[in-house]
Amino acid sequence: MPDRSKQERRWDAIVIGARCAGAATAMLLARAGARVLVVDRGAYGSDTLSTHALMRTGVALLHRWGILGAIRAAGTPAVRTTTFVYGGEEVAVEIKPGDGVDALCAPRRTVLDRALADAAMAAGAEVRYATSLEGLVRDDAGRVSGAILRSSVGQLHEEHSALVIGADGRQSTLAGLVGSRLLSATENSSAGIFGYFPGIPDRGYRWYFRPGAHMAVIPTNDGAHCVCAFVPRARYRDVVGTDAEAGHRRLVASFDPGIGEAVAGNAEIELRRYVGAPGHMRQAHGPGWALVGDAGYFKDPITAHGITDALRDAELLAEAVIRSGPDKLGPYQEARDHLSRHLFALTDEIAGFGWTFESLKELHAQLSAAMKHEHAHMMRTETPRLVA
Repeated sequence: MPDRSKQERRWDAIVIGARCAGAATAMLLARAGARVLVVDRGAYGSDTLSTHALMRTGVALLHRWGILGAIRAAGTPAVRTTTFVYGGEEVAVEIKPGDGVDALCAPRRTVLDRALADAAMAAGAEVRYATSLEGLVRDDAGRVSGAILRSSVGQLHEEHSALVIGADGRQSTLAGLVGSRLLSATENSSAGIFGYFPGIPDRGYRWYFRPGAHMAVIPTNDGAHCVCAFVPRARYRDVVGTDAEAGHRRLVASFDPGIGEAVAGNAEIELRRYVGAPGHMRQAHGPGWALVGDAGYFKDPITAHGITDALRDAELLAEAVIRSGPDKLGPYQEARDHLSRHLFALTDEIAGFGWTFESLKELHAQLSAAMKHEHAHMMRTETPRLVA
């Protein structure tokens, strides 16, 4: 049975998940004076599978929140060029300064998530690691009014709150407990292999495409590049085979022999697999609860927009709570859906690998336009209490 000894303490928000979406949401709410509890089943500063790449909106939000300096101080390289390689054709795009952003960046999650969690704690949020969500507390009307948590030593206890926020990832426990409706799902999915390799020249973000495959080369911390190779999920075994390391080397070398040599020369590097999953857009809020990050909206990593989504939606949710309270979150879902629908559909089409190089260029042009629209929306006059 849960220990009810802490029932008398009521939080304004309990956030399930202390990675980028949850930590950012908690930080923003705490800066506005909210009493916030954050829990995460993992450990402080731990790593997770990621493409790491931040788009302009994500970097601009980190700048606005006063976090970007810590990211750069951790040795995260500045990215001033992004290059698309369509077969043998290279298209380079220079990053233009604006809104406090003179470069993009791709921090390791050990850097980004830690910086956001530190900022949340500095703002007054309480963060508990090795703690998981086991159930919900509801009032007589059925409204969510708290969470049943399992501590690091296995003890169950209740915490009461005006709002419980699920930032617990694609397979969100909170989404399942509240029965969040599936609003939309994608048809396509990539699968891939990720690794971190030294000795690759830094030329900014590089996105390589050829029929049936994609490679991303992303400069990140500690002098390494994240090298990700993707194929259609249904063809992963046929293309990669049973030896992930050999399959990764073959794919990388087929795109860029020079990078292939760097990868082959670091055989001791541990690779990570992404097995693929359909995208989803879920109902984002209900009585006493809300979802943010992948818990509410997930799309294929082939467009490397997930962290930017998470930071964007953290601000949208925090802004809605601060302006109108925990029971009037309709504007949050409306803004999230408005900004996400086109990105969601375009990502699904790119992840289907049914494009030609010319049609892919058009999809990327539309993706760029959607990201510019997103950026313009997020750079409007912000809620003053959300700024560092």
